[in-house]
Amino acid sequence: MEKVKSFVIDKRLVAEAWKRVKANRGVAGVDNVSIEDFEANLENNLYKVWNRMSSGSYFPPPVKVVEIPKSDGKIRKLGVPTVGDRVAQMVVKMLLEPKVDPLFHENSYGYRKGRSAHQALAKTRERCWSCDWVIDLDIKGFFDNLKHDLVMKAVRKHTDIPWVLMYIQRWLEAPTQDSTGISEKRTKGTPQGGVISPLLANLFMHYAFDQWMSREFTTIKFERYADDVVIHAVSEAQANFILNALHARMRDCGLALHPDKTKIVYCQDGKRKRKYHNTKFDFLVYTFEKRSAKGPFGLFLSFLPAVSDKAVRKISEEIRSWRISSITHISMAELANKINPKVRGWINYYGKFSKSILHNKVINLIVRGLERWATRKYKSLKRRPKKARQWLAEIAKRDPKLFSHWLLWKNNDGTTGAV
Repeated sequence: MEKVKSFVIDKRLVAEAWKRVKANRGVAGVDNVSIEDFEANLENNLYKVWNRMSSGSYFPPPVKVVEIPKSDGKIRKLGVPTVGDRVAQMVVKMLLEPKVDPLFHENSYGYRKGRSAHQALAKTRERCWSCDWVIDLDIKGFFDNLKHDLVMKAVRKHTDIPWVLMYIQRWLEAPTQDSTGISEKRTKGTPQGGVISPLLANLFMHYAFDQWMSREFTTIKFERYADDVVIHAVSEAQANFILNALHARMRDCGLALHPDKTKIVYCQDGKRKRKYHNTKFDFLVYTFEKRSAKGPFGLFLSFLPAVSDKAVRKISEEIRSWRISSITHISMAELANKINPKVRGWINYYGKFSKSILHNKVINLIVRGLERWATRKYKSLKRRPKKARQWLAEIAKRDPKLFSHWLLWKNNDGTTGAV
């Protein structure tokens, strides 16, 4: 006969948590157990998670630290929990999220169902047209510096379930383990990469920033995606006043604004012509700045987002690493299958705004690569790039879905421009 458990946790909740973890994929944690390994003994593994959580004896294993190079040459450390721990975290997230998410601010877009980065970008674009100034806010080491006591204070406002509170505390304090196997205790922060971390970060920022802004600056608009924040102001003086108040607020919450990355920006365009040292900013890997736009009366200068230079450099490096022109041993269909998933992802994200810039700076690398590939693969096209371009255009007309970028840009005659 099974012993009475300390906590009542529905087994079906654990099963549903597994489904979500599996759908999210991800790499193995410190135990080197992959999604496939975990699934091979699924019933037993899920029972262990449920049994230990129900009895109060579940202690999360160390979080595996994975170092990801950043565009500025620095390293971002991501924390990867084990698959079993991700299931346990998902159980708590599924219980807590429905309680807190409906209370979150309308200008909070990150890690929320029905909210997206594109929505945040669209709202930022709209507000930059009506407000001349922006505060580009950067919180230094946000995920690494969250104060545990303040996180738990925020959680307790929304649940009094003992096991939920206990396990969130344990996840906050779970040690990290690097590639050499050395573990390190954690007294602050929540690992970027954990299942529960985005929800805890949003909950923290709801009180540390969103609610505070709504209370202290009732007319000021902002967009927040996790710790990435843009604030709109009608004057430079107002922007400076808000920024000074924010420095103090972040200190009170155990955080600090990055001294180099946080800045006030003037949204310069065809009508706003004042000279200022900052006239552009990055948000969600898009750069907002003065750009040409087409209106009913022709071209004009507007303040618009487009794929950032950092993203362009990173994507361009990856495209060059493919060496498209050299892989002539495979067919065109095989080449399309090889590159389409990546290209489709770039287009879906970076082609939402100012897609012609994505085309000119990124897609053209693929276009030229395909032309060189054709001239190397087929003798009839050797040293005839113009002929290769025409040949590819004919294929694009017959089979426009073959390459992901072929459907995006059309010429007047109906042919694809981005061949």
